[in-house]
Amino acid sequence: MRMLTLSVTLAAIAISLAACQTAAERRAGDEKQCLSYGFRRGTDSFATCLQRIDLSRSAAARYNSDMLMLDMSYNIGGPYYGRPYYYRRYR
Repeated sequence: MRMLTLSVTLAAIAISLAACQTAAERRAGDEKQCLSYGFRRGTDSFATCLQRIDLSRSAAARYNSDMLMLDMSYNIGGPYYGRPYYYRRYR
């Protein structure tokens, strides 16, 4: 049983680390994508392509974060619209 638990834990760690990318790997992938679109390195359009990919990635991360928070709020008991019902002013 202990061996099974250890192997499942190691597999989970390996999968999570395989999903990680360094900044250099991400940049190389972005450059490869812009080159496949026909842009040449060192041009303004190549820099614009890289910038748009980065902005798109940031927007996707922001959207995913918002959806996660929304899902968490519904799991807790619904969205928050105002002051909580237990709010009380102390003098």
